[in-house]
Amino acid sequence: MLRIKNFILFVRFSLAAFFTCSVLSVVHAKELIDTKSLAQEVESEVISWRRDLHQYPELSNREFRTSKIIEKHLISLGLDVRTDIAHTGVVGILKGGNSGPLIALRADMDALPVKEEVDLSFASKAIDTYRGQKVGVMHACGHDTHVAILMGVAQSLVKVKEHLHGDVMFIFQPAEEGAPSGEEGGAELMLKEGLFSERKPEQIFGLHVTSSMPTGMIGLRSGPAMASEDSFTITVSGKQTHGSRPWNGVDPIVAAAQIINGVQTIISRQVDVTAAPAVVSFGAINGGIRSNIIPDKVELIGTIRTFDQDMRADIKKRLANTASLIAESMGASARTVIQQGYPVTVNDPELVQKMEPVLLGVVGEKMLIEPGLITGAEDFSYYALETPGMFFFLGVTPAGTDYKIAPSNHSPRFYVDESAFVIGVEALTQLAVTSLR
Repeated sequence: MLRIKNFILFVRFSLAAFFTCSVLSVVHAKELIDTKSLAQEVESEVISWRRDLHQYPELSNREFRTSKIIEKHLISLGLDVRTDIAHTGVVGILKGGNSGPLIALRADMDALPVKEEVDLSFASKAIDTYRGQKVGVMHACGHDTHVAILMGVAQSLVKVKEHLHGDVMFIFQPAEEGAPSGEEGGAELMLKEGLFSERKPEQIFGLHVTSSMPTGMIGLRSGPAMASEDSFTITVSGKQTHGSRPWNGVDPIVAAAQIINGVQTIISRQVDVTAAPAVVSFGAINGGIRSNIIPDKVELIGTIRTFDQDMRADIKKRLANTASLIAESMGASARTVIQQGYPVTVNDPELVQKMEPVLLGVVGEKMLIEPGLITGAEDFSYYALETPGMFFFLGVTPAGTDYKIAPSNHSPRFYVDESAFVIGVEALTQLAVTSLR
């Protein structure tokens, strides 16, 4: 009996010691990589990089200066660097001290043809040519902050690389806003040119700053998060005639008007909007030149936004069919050309479930929200089609400013609160560390 009691005491002691060591090991592992301190250490540099990039913005596929700055920084950190991809893309690989998976972190680099109206000491004065016109250039969507934040994340992770169980791919991508006419670019071209061909990351993460949330708040949504984007052109052909004798021709203007009205019924009457919302909008009508001349042709251009790939395909078919049949009923013809844009940006539900607690640990319960569906589009979606992806939003509207009416991304008055950067660095750094733990 005494032997049995001694044995039980031994087992209890052993189990207690085992669990104590396990807990201490976990605590010790967390203490080894203090992502908050790492982010704070690099904060001033991130702000400095961002201000420089903001002052010298570059349009899509023309990010020559930006890519050189990134390349130099990644080389200085000892990363394996590739630059011969998607015109100006830069990719850096950080090898961890221990074997494990590859994950990816992505930032976009390009600016917009927008003249800045924000009173900053480092405001952009850049001028460039866009669609044959001289335009101001501005980082009106915050891509300068994405680049600076990811440069900071790279610097932070290099400091603790010996503790990483796996490798990190840093993707600095050009042309998220769309390549110039006649060119390819962006995420789609990076993948086409072999970004994931040698080794595909098991997960990919990205963030986007937004004025629609207060500084430091993070928005994360599981599943479809941002819409697909397709643009279309409908050319309505009739028969030219004098405005005083419309019966001698076929009026494409009237046919175009009926097409516009008819297309509105696609969303309101033909697709199941309880499954997912969708939008079809016309952005321009071009046709005719004089009040008394009925022209031969009218051109309509617009956009389609959806959150479901099957619905996306269905709407495209309905759009072309509606335009053609309405025109035909009036003696005209309609040719619809759809230019395929970005797919739906879908956050992998399983990945979100695993990583939501990470972001919760960074900002706290009150500062982590699930935003509504966003009808804007993002070419991060291409990466998420290849591997599980997670794309989240970081608020940059300072206290004292109503984020509900703050100038939006793409506005010439878009303003970024730099105190949000340290949160962005910590969030991405912690996501990487957790993925490789």
